[in-house]
Amino acid sequence: MKRLTPSWSWASLPFLLIVWILIASRFPSYVLPQPWEVWREALRWMADGSLWPQLRASLLEEFAGFLLAVVLALALGVGAGLSDRFRDFISPLNSLFMAIPPIAWAPLMLLIFGLGYLSIIVVIVIAALFPMCVTIQEGIRSIRGGEVRAARTLGANMRQLLLHVYLPSSLPFITAALRIGFSQAWRALVAAEMLGASQGIGWMVAMGGQIGNSSQVLLGICLIGLIAWLMENLVFRRIEQRYQSWRVC
Repeated sequence: MKRLTPSWSWASLPFLLIVWILIASRFPSYVLPQPWEVWREALRWMADGSLWPQLRASLLEEFAGFLLAVVLALALGVGAGLSDRFRDFISPLNSLFMAIPPIAWAPLMLLIFGLGYLSIIVVIVIAALFPMCVTIQEGIRSIRGGEVRAARTLGANMRQLLLHVYLPSSLPFITAALRIGFSQAWRALVAAEMLGASQGIGWMVAMGGQIGNSSQVLLGICLIGLIAWLMENLVFRRIEQRYQSWRVC
């Protein structure tokens, strides 16, 4: 019988809290507050109802931009995986846009679209689209030719090949692309909100820094990490575990 190895993942967050408490004890609270002071700040934001509009604004922008990026990435990634000519055309664009930090686009988008949801959503799409496109493309290309030939022998057309061969076989890559794309989109969202937004979690962090409220800054940072952690563990990791047996070796 295979011996089970205990997981120490449960200890990481308590360890982080202990390190935080020890480091914060060496600084004044207005520089680096203790975790309980940040918790009191969170209770104050919740009590006056000002926390929920920030969360709602960030999540609305995140999912709007992310879902649009998913649709575009599926179209471009599948097309690049199936067509050598299209892959040759889009590969330089993928390399170019992936090399430019998404936050570099934020000032330009603010000038074009002004303050508001649209400029931030465009930054999110740019951040998430190209990493997902490359991952989906590689998933389509990894499908063995024998599977496609067998389906064609049975009379499958291109639409049936996409629905019953290419997409199911590349699901592990698609779920990995979603995971990567969401994390890229989340980082871009927070950075864009810090530069040019009137609400949102990134705005909370930026405003806290401007007024010297370090508890507000750390509250925003904790919310950013918490939401990313929840998406990773409750959504993407579970989806990837489901298709683990399909992953190409």
